[in-house]
Formats: sequence, C-alpha cells, structure tokens
Amino acid sequence: MAENQTPGTVEHILTLDCPETRGIVHAVSGFLLEQGCDILESKQFDSQLDGHFFMRLHFASAGDQATLDSLRDAFVPVAEKFGMHWELRRHGTKRRVLIMVSKFEHCLNDLLYRARTGELPIEIVGVVSNHPDHRRTVEWHGIPFFHVPVTPDTKPAAEQRLMELVDRMDVELVVLARYMQVLSDNLTRLLDGRAINIHHSFLPSFKGAKPYHQAHARGVKTVGATAHYVNAELDEGPIISQQVVEVDHTYGPEDLVAAGRDTECKALSSAVRWHCEGRVFLQGNRTVILR
Repeated sequence: MAENQTPGTVEHILTLDCPETRGIVHAVSGFLLEQGCDILESKQFDSQLDGHFFMRLHFASAGDQATLDSLRDAFVPVAEKFGMHWELRRHGTKRRVLIMVSKFEHCLNDLLYRARTGELPIEIVGVVSNHPDHRRTVEWHGIPFFHVPVTPDTKPAAEQRLMELVDRMDVELVVLARYMQVLSDNLTRLLDGRAINIHHSFLPSFKGAKPYHQAHARGVKTVGATAHYVNAELDEGPIISQQVVEVDHTYGPEDLVAAGRDTECKALSSAVRWHCEGRVFLQGNRTVILR
C-alpha cells in the first residue's frame, strides 16, 4: 500500500498525449468520475508549437490489482476517440532498469544507493560493463554483473549480447551511467525512447580526453551536465535534465572534476526519476516534463 493510501483503494498513474482539440480534459475527468476515482494530482501542457496535448494524472480508485485491468479496458474508447498515445500503470510500480558503465563509477554508485534506499522508483536488474572493475560493488548490492568487453571487432556481438539481456530481463529502461562506448545506429533505434545517457555540458566545446582540464585552461565560470535520451546523433538526443554550478578562478582541474561529478549524478538521477514516474514525453527532438 502506498504511503497515506486509504485501505481498500489503489493509486494509478495515467499519462497521455494526443492532438489538441476541445473536450480532452472533460472526457478524461468525466471518465474518472464515472469510474468512481479521485484525482490526486493533474498536470497538463498544450503545446502551441505543434498543436499537441500532454497530460499526467495521479488518481485513486477502490479495488485491487484487477481494477487496473478493468480501468484500462474501459478507457480504450476514450483514447480511441482522441487518438491518444497513453499508458496506465499502478502508482509506485518500479521500472526494470539495466545500467551500463565503464571505468568512472560515480553515477553508478549514486544510482545504486538511490535505488537501494527507495529514492528512485526503479529495480536495477543488472549492470553491464566493458570493464570488470565494478563487479564486486555491484554484486555486493545483490545485482547481477555482466562483463561484456568491446573492441571494434567484437562490437556487433557485444551489442547483440546487450539486447539479449534487455529482452530476457524485461528491461524497461537502459541507463548509460558514463558508459564510454558509442552505440551503433541500429542499437539506438532499438532502444529509442528507453535509453538515457549522461555527459558533461561542455560538449561540444571541450571534446576528447580531460574536458575539465581543457575547461580549466579556458577559465570557465560554470560546469554542468546534461541527461538526455540516446539517439543516433552523438550526445545530442532530447534533453531531460541539466545541472549547472558556478565555479571561479580558485578551482583547479581536480576541483572542476569533482564539481562535474556532482552535477552528472544529480542530472542523471533526476532524468531517471522523471522517466520512471511517467513525467517525460517526447516531442520530436524536445521533451515535455510534467513535474
């Protein structure tokens, strides 16, 4: 039972988007009223750019798990009338997440901690790495670790292995937590809308090795990080979350690295949370986030 949930009730999250037209909110709220549901939170956005409507509803109903199935069936005519892309899930359901990581471990450790303490609504079902370094840490958390080395010759086989794990473990979201391998165009298509990456926001200004050292040499005044969906354009997918912190001349290269690690962890964890709570909608190469 969710915190503060009344006995005999269950809570749900309904997310939907469709072309903008009159009557959408009335139809959805009317449906919930007819079903005897109470709306706990409602967020919506009408995009004037392309005439598209986005909505997220948190509501409660009497019943049990079977109620979810009956609500889904009953909502189909409403969704079809407005041409909705929609999802109805039980509130608090944890998304099945697969993490990918290379040598840098700060984002991995942050996600492991937040998942273990319940701060993130995720179940980490496995960790994949092209290096064996973090096996002990991951397995200490009781999570399977998969060492999948990657070379130019073995990359196709490594990506096939990854998709086998995604399919076998019913993975809903892949998180690249400083995974330092470029995914192929084919793999990004297979993971479209369900893979999140993190990178330092200096891109494309400071590429290659030691970007924070390059930034120090240029006397930057802010450092930051960007979490985004993965697509075929390297580090240019739809942005979900960004973090920025001010720095000054007293910061040495290692101070900038430390500040950058913090922003990367925060941006990535926020992106994962919003995605898994059903708050993120893709709108072309942009996102709409109903927080």
